[in-house]
Amino acid sequence: MDFKDYYIELGKNIKRQRELAGLTQETLSEMAGISQDYLGKIEVNINKPGLKTIFKLAHALKISPREFFK
Repeated sequence: MDFKDYYIELGKNIKRQRELAGLTQETLSEMAGISQDYLGKIEVNINKPGLKTIFKLAHALKISPREFFK
């Protein structure tokens, strides 16, 4: 698996966790302090989030960042 594959899976896992929490992109992005456009692009692997963004999203979802990498 190369880095591109990891980012594809990361985006899918962020989306899955968001949906499990019953949140829209708009709501999660507001909670995490990022734009909805940026979150949408993370979920479909256009943008690649940095560690700070991953932690913001995990904190907003009240989960460990590790959940995004399972």
